[in-house]
Amino acid sequence: MTWDGIPGQVPTQDKTYIYVDSFARWKIVDPVKFIQTVNNETSAIDRLNGIIDPAVRNLITSHPLVESVRNTDRSMDTFEYNVDENVKRVQYKINLGRDEITRLIVEQASEKLKEFGVELVDVKIKRINYIDNVRQAVYERMIAERKQIAEKYRAEGEGEASNIRGEKEKELQVIKSQAYRDAQKIKGDADAEAARTYASAYGADPEFYAFLKSLEVYKESLKKILR
Repeated sequence: MTWDGIPGQVPTQDKTYIYVDSFARWKIVDPVKFIQTVNNETSAIDRLNGIIDPAVRNLITSHPLVESVRNTDRSMDTFEYNVDENVKRVQYKINLGRDEITRLIVEQASEKLKEFGVELVDVKIKRINYIDNVRQAVYERMIAERKQIAEKYRAEGEGEASNIRGEKEKELQVIKSQAYRDAQKIKGDADAEAARTYASAYGADPEFYAFLKSLEVYKESLKKILR
């Protein structure tokens, strides 16, 4: 038959407050003694409540939280992106482990159940969780850690963006300088070509060239007079 414990708040040896939900399997091994002492299943459950629940609390309270969560102290097979390799993970030392704790719960409770003709088959911890305020503190710490990582990413992104903008401005200045140099060269070549053309024209007919220059001078003078 099944005994289903009521989840309750339990402090661990390392002062962490948790909710523990457990269940057990039990059977009647001495019907006569069972009838004489507890008479029926309902009364038996009441007896189990008063024996198994304190045993669970006693064993949980007597050991650190990690003992009730893990069975071995092997390294966790977990991966987290971009974690500093120089930061060492916490390595827990497991002396008993969850299975051994539940075995001790069965051992402690079984002695007290013999007088009722009941045998406790096994006890299992169904669920362990932090109490509300501790769980909230854990969530807040996780959020703060993620925000810190996000800020690091943002800072790295801003730094990279500044580098990109700097490189862009540098390249832009190089392009402008190159364009200015090419423009000056083209302008110089054009001026030289114009000078050669003027010189050639002057050499071909100096009097006509002088006549054209005179007309340009008259034109400029007239503009000034008409203003």
